[in-house]
Parts: sequence; C-alpha cells; structure tokens
Amino acid sequence: MSTAALTRPGAVLADLLPAATASRARVRDAALVLGGAALTGIAAQIAVPVPGSPVPVTGQTFAALLVGASLGASRGLLSLALYALAGIAGMPWFAGGASGVGGATFGYIAGMLLAATVVGALARRGGDRGVLRTAATMAAGTALIYAVGVPYLALSTGMSFGQAVAVGLVPFLIGDALKAALAMGALPTAWKLAGRRG
Repeated sequence: MSTAALTRPGAVLADLLPAATASRARVRDAALVLGGAALTGIAAQIAVPVPGSPVPVTGQTFAALLVGASLGASRGLLSLALYALAGIAGMPWFAGGASGVGGATFGYIAGMLLAATVVGALARRGGDRGVLRTAATMAAGTALIYAVGVPYLALSTGMSFGQAVAVGLVPFLIGDALKAALAMGALPTAWKLAGRRG
C-alpha cells in the first residue's frame, strides 16, 4: 500500500510505518505500544503542583491523547493499558514518580485509557487531519479524561463533586487549550508531510 493511499481516512499516522510481512507488522505494533507507554510515563514526570489541588499539571494527558491519535484505538488502548499496569505494579512513572493504585489521581489514568481509545477511533475516521477536526478530537478525549478523573477524585478524597470540579478540572482548562493548540498544529502538519513524501 502506498503512503499516498494511507493519508486518506481509515489510516492513522502509525500505519505509515512500513511492515512488509505480518510478523514485521506485529513487531512494529509491539514497538509502537511500548513506545507509547514510555512516552506517557516520561511525560508524566513533567509535573507542576497546583496550589490547593492534589492534581498536578502534567504532560501525561497530552501524551495519552497523542498516543491515541497516532497509534489508533487498539494500539492506543494497549499502550495506555501497559502504562497503567506497569504503574500499578510499582513502576514509578505516574505523575511525579508515583505508582500503585488508589491515589486521588488514579481516575485520570483510567480516563486516559478510554480517551486514547476514542481519540484513536476518531483519528482513524480523519479526526486528526485538519485543525478544527483535531481540536474537536482533542476536546472529546480531554472531556473523557475528566469524566472519569473528576468523579474518582471526589470519591477518593471525600470532596463534593463541585469541589472536585473546582480543584480537578477548572485549574487545567487553559493548559488543556494550549495542549489542544499544539496538537492542532502537529497532527495535521504530520499528515501534510506524509502526503508530500507519498
């Protein structure tokens, strides 16, 4: 399949990487899943505390959304599942070097699994090809992360839902808009470059 053919909806950026045989495709996919998990773990170490909130600003959510968009739904889900399972098992690569399950922010990690899957599915339908489509795709993924993370934060800390929104969502809206703007530039540009190479 030519690179030009892959640039239409139905493909994600990872599909542009060549794999001549089925066994090479499996090796490529395994490497992509491992790479996506590692990227998310590394990005989680970029953590800035937010005064009054147990939730830091991290690069983790941005990485999870990019992994989903670049790898597609199944590889994105596997990548984030590997990231979560390794962290649960004790690898210190959740935000700020944390690990384990049950912390106040673990709901955001669970939300990232769902978000990577949905963003990957949207990307396979062309949701990462243009600026406005990418913005909508990133917004949907971000909303899913909060839809799981904020209620979990409330339950795990005993906060009211309103308090959890105030400390676990509102302080992050500007940063999320900046992350979406980065994706709006990066993903469509990657597709344009791939089209030129085809």
